[in-house]
Amino acid sequence: MISVDEARARIFAGLRPVAAEMLGLAQAHERVLARPVLARLSMPPADVSAMDGYAVRAADTQSGAVLRLIGEAPAGHPFSGRMGTGETVRIFTGSVIPDGADAVLIQENASASAQGVQVNEAVALALHIRRQGEDFAVGDEVISAGRRLSVRDIGVAGAAGHPWLCVYRKPRVAILCTGDEINLPGEPVPEGGIANSNAAMLAAFVNAHGGEALLLPIARDNVDAVAAGTQAARGADILVTTGGASVGAHDLVQAGLAQHGFALDFWKIAMRPGKPLIFGQVDGLPVLGLPGNPVSAYVCATLFLAGAIAVLGGLPPQAPKLMKARLGAPMKANDQREDYVRATLCDDGPGPIATPLRTQSSGMLRALAEARALIRRVPHAPALEAGDVVDILPLDLA
Repeated sequence: MISVDEARARIFAGLRPVAAEMLGLAQAHERVLARPVLARLSMPPADVSAMDGYAVRAADTQSGAVLRLIGEAPAGHPFSGRMGTGETVRIFTGSVIPDGADAVLIQENASASAQGVQVNEAVALALHIRRQGEDFAVGDEVISAGRRLSVRDIGVAGAAGHPWLCVYRKPRVAILCTGDEINLPGEPVPEGGIANSNAAMLAAFVNAHGGEALLLPIARDNVDAVAAGTQAARGADILVTTGGASVGAHDLVQAGLAQHGFALDFWKIAMRPGKPLIFGQVDGLPVLGLPGNPVSAYVCATLFLAGAIAVLGGLPPQAPKLMKARLGAPMKANDQREDYVRATLCDDGPGPIATPLRTQSSGMLRALAEARALIRRVPHAPALEAGDVVDILPLDLA
């Protein structure tokens, strides 16, 4: 068995980003940028006012001076003339600074009358002026490639003059659930059968992590059915299977994959839950075989599939981000496997408190739904008491 870290590194090493596509600016939110965004416009595009008030020459603004009002320039309507000595133009936030002006007298420090505009407080040179290109200039790189685009990034790209962005498309994740016992939710469940929770759960997981889930028909427990499901996954960017990954007589995933030339990278990880994890390739198609137990499938998806989707979607490989929390209950010593313990999470005082759920069975979905974090315990970790600090992986996305 290999470690969790080694398994993650080997999975990520076998993945390459998918192709890029052009998307409208708003639709590109949460995608990963494939090409850097270079500014087509300067921001601001000209010297503009940062305040409502009057465009002035700083040298004319001795306190008590009265300036002659020669026009106004609302935002979007620049003043066409040139200001001379002793003159002023009414302007507003975002107005282009008129030719001849070098400062802004804010309206709170001025008094307008029929005689003109009286200066009540002198202004300094360049006061309240936003200079052309102060934020960025034409040709500047405003967003680097490889960045997941936030709402703020979309705003920057729009200001830089881009209606479209080149982003990596959503990775297509084919999901193949296997087993004679599983049935679609809502179908009659025969004796010995069970409703298939993995398919919908993993599809929702994939979509929440930026992928596009492709649900394949259930593959029954025979080699040909698994092989047919594998063939149906052609065109996807990664195939995820559930079930059939252990060592029983009906665990036929590897045999079915072998009909298409499956090249196994590894099988079995020193972790709990999720030991019988499979990874390999079928003619260039990465295959991640998850356990059939739904809790194990979910934990493995959290530790491996989420990162795989990110790499396929153009992000650099990275491990899940762990946080620190205090234990809400004691925990016994761990054995030789890395353990991921489902836990509740609450914020009480100086930091979060993670309390292990009483049941840790890999088939208990209700307890999984109640969990808000996974407590990570390294192999051979010693027993802990309530209040001790542990590493947790919050389950706040999916």
